[in-house]
Amino acid sequence: MITIVIAEDQRMLLGALASLLELEEDLTVVGQATNGEEAVKLAQQLKPDVLIMDIEMPIKSGLEAAEEIKKLELNCKIIILTTFARAGYFERAMKASISGYLLKDSPSENLASTIRTVMQGGKVYDDELMDEAYGGGENNPLTEREQEVLGLVADGKNTKEIAKELFLTTGTVRNYISTILDKLGVSNRIEAIMRFKEKGWFK
Repeated sequence: MITIVIAEDQRMLLGALASLLELEEDLTVVGQATNGEEAVKLAQQLKPDVLIMDIEMPIKSGLEAAEEIKKLELNCKIIILTTFARAGYFERAMKASISGYLLKDSPSENLASTIRTVMQGGKVYDDELMDEAYGGGENNPLTEREQEVLGLVADGKNTKEIAKELFLTTGTVRNYISTILDKLGVSNRIEAIMRFKEKGWFK
């Protein structure tokens, strides 16, 4: 019997996934979590064969949870089940050694077959995601410093605070922000943060 923990912040979907998998004779759902932090705790407590996680969850995202589980060296196969076909997310998932990455609009029977495949040592990645990641998806246009500046903007810091933290002049920070807006093709800081997040480029 393959034991499974599911982490999904939409409770209705969480229950539906559990019910769907319980219909399979060789699969059993032993735990359910509504955020990434709970997922890590259940993985440690229950030691499931497979952990199925959404990406965007409160407290700790699925990717953050996967990275923590890798550090803890838990013997648990991880499958990401998400709405987002974003190259940036996929790259992080690969570094966290996930075994499967499926989109939520995939046929329901794909999930059960993916679980069996990863338990046999295989890897399963959605075709649409592979096209996005390796078939001409956009690359992050910002330099490391520009990403650092945008990250501080996303943290709610103003120009003066950013300048102080990075040991720059306020004029230099304004120049960085102007360059960031230009590279991302947006008109203000909020749009820049949203676009960067949509692309899955935040580390």
